[in-house]
Amino acid sequence: MGTVRASTDDIAGERRQLINVAYRLLGSVTEAEDAVQDAYTRWCGLPRSRQEEIRSPGAWLTTVTSRICLDLLGSARVRRERYVGAWLPEPLPDRTEWDHAGGADPTSPADPADQIVRDESVAMAFLVVLESMTPAERVAFVLHDVFRYPFAEIADVLGRTPAACKQLAASARRRVSVGRTPVTATGRADVVRHVKEAWENKDIAALVGLLNPAAVMTADGGGMVGTVLHPVEGGARIAQYMVAIADKAPGLELLERSVNGAPGLVARRDGVVVTVASFDVSDGCVTRIWAVRNPEKLRPWTREG
Repeated sequence: MGTVRASTDDIAGERRQLINVAYRLLGSVTEAEDAVQDAYTRWCGLPRSRQEEIRSPGAWLTTVTSRICLDLLGSARVRRERYVGAWLPEPLPDRTEWDHAGGADPTSPADPADQIVRDESVAMAFLVVLESMTPAERVAFVLHDVFRYPFAEIADVLGRTPAACKQLAASARRRVSVGRTPVTATGRADVVRHVKEAWENKDIAALVGLLNPAAVMTADGGGMVGTVLHPVEGGARIAQYMVAIADKAPGLELLERSVNGAPGLVARRDGVVVTVASFDVSDGCVTRIWAVRNPEKLRPWTREG
């Protein structure tokens, strides 16, 4: 069998795919970029003779990136035990909306977040369910069910047999089927818009009508900004909390924005994004709210035009 020499452009062209894999594995744009950069550093550190032996540099980079992510997921569990309050994935902006609104410079270098494809697999509800998986389950499930990698290749990442990897993916799939809330795409934007209007008007009754009685709101401040440390449960309690926030933050500007590819809300104060909220909607009512307030997770939202 002959060898195939990969060009620098071919290697660089894998970055978008790798960022997409790593973000779904880690739930963090920053960590995804670091993992991909680490993989490229390892590739560049290989002797030329070794590089030329690798028939598919893209597959090699995916394997190495996935292994790095697997290690990070293991250590992340320890770190998150020390995390202040709830930990949520980093929300993704839709760059085109911010360009249109004058909030970003279209000539600026591409941000890693801009390379991530917005689809069902980056929806906040989906990413939160991924957090409930073991690191091995998450890697097997994401690589196979989302990116369609064969179990033989996943086995090389996890150091297990293809059959064991298949079992891991099946276990993860059961978590997804149990943990996900049915979502109604039609009317989702209208519901979020009505939530925005009711919030701006501090209309508790309207908010209660838009929230499922069993709705749950989870906030992530990372100990860096004030927020509830535990989920707020029940539509009435969430509505009261939202109005209390509005009372304490005069001048808060609410914007309808795409968050992880779905209608969401962005709260801005004095021109600075302070909260990004994602919503799960079912049967015309909000069932879940995820509010990210940790400034470190809002960096992709804070570009200045």
